[in-house]
Amino acid sequence: MANLVVHFEIHGSEPQKLVDFYSALLGWSFQQFGDMPYWSISTGEGAASPGAPGSGINGGLTQRRGPRPEPGAPVTGANIVVAVEDVDGTFARGLELGATAALPPDDLPGVGRLAYLLDPDGNVFGFLSPVLSDGTNVMG
Repeated sequence: MANLVVHFEIHGSEPQKLVDFYSALLGWSFQQFGDMPYWSISTGEGAASPGAPGSGINGGLTQRRGPRPEPGAPVTGANIVVAVEDVDGTFARGLELGATAALPPDDLPGVGRLAYLLDPDGNVFGFLSPVLSDGTNVMG
């Protein structure tokens, strides 16, 4: 069995703020587990459950245990990168929804167009498209 990543988790000091943010920005849906401070995240069509074929993964949102990351602090855990069609548009929309810029959109030859934001709770996350700013598709 390959050692594939099959789940991710986001930690939030105020989970409902992140539910609202990621729902509005990426269209993800959230389902709380009973009264627990834990929500499953469905990232959409093509995401797989553990052991099922797919090109993406689903995750969870949990109550943060401890202080949120300080601005400018190093990343202390893994971060996620989400496939999107429009990096620049997603970046701008994220800023409108309360995120702050971590790394503005930039072209990476042979990789695609990439950007990173800090969500409203200070978690860093990125998004990537195979389409560069000049319209070149690095996958095509």
